[in-house]
Amino acid sequence: MQNAVGAITARLAPQMDEAGLIRAAQNGDGDAFERLVRTYDQSVLRIAMNLLRSPEDARDVYQESFLRVYRNLQNFRFDCSFHTWLYRIVTNICLDHLRKRKVRKEESSVVETGDGPVDRMDQVREEGAHSDPERHLWNRQLGSRISGCLESLTPRERMVFELRHFQGMRLRNIGETLGTTEEAAKNCLFRATQKMRAGLGDLL
Repeated sequence: MQNAVGAITARLAPQMDEAGLIRAAQNGDGDAFERLVRTYDQSVLRIAMNLLRSPEDARDVYQESFLRVYRNLQNFRFDCSFHTWLYRIVTNICLDHLRKRKVRKEESSVVETGDGPVDRMDQVREEGAHSDPERHLWNRQLGSRISGCLESLTPRERMVFELRHFQGMRLRNIGETLGTTEEAAKNCLFRATQKMRAGLGDLL
């Protein structure tokens, strides 16, 4: 019976909207769930990478997020958008990673690779900066200070700061994603911004 449902859903898939895919996936349709994953997989990976700055951690978050979605999809009741529900799961998992890093003091711009240690800040230097040694040095100094300032934030402050400035999300959406209010997100952003300005004051 389930195979028959899947076959019918596959024929109707091009016309099915997101709500239809969610309901089909809730009824056990694996193809519908795969379509939901394909719709959001790059967004989930991108937000995890931007928040954690680690390809390995981002892949872990990606896998854990969709596993959690699969396990909890039956509990989705359409009282918010699927996008908000999914991002709440992703950001909660990212928050857990940031809290663990805070405890272990493992936040560093240097990561170990198969070719030896690599400074991640080298990967985000401005194009053409290598042709100007003084500018390159300043960029590296700024990048290192930004990493240090981000580390000084609480996990929630860092999450709000990065969602606002690196993801471009509105405060109302950040509040929804983190399960709080727009005002609480605004206050958290204000505290994070004050700490960042204090830490970067002489470089700004």
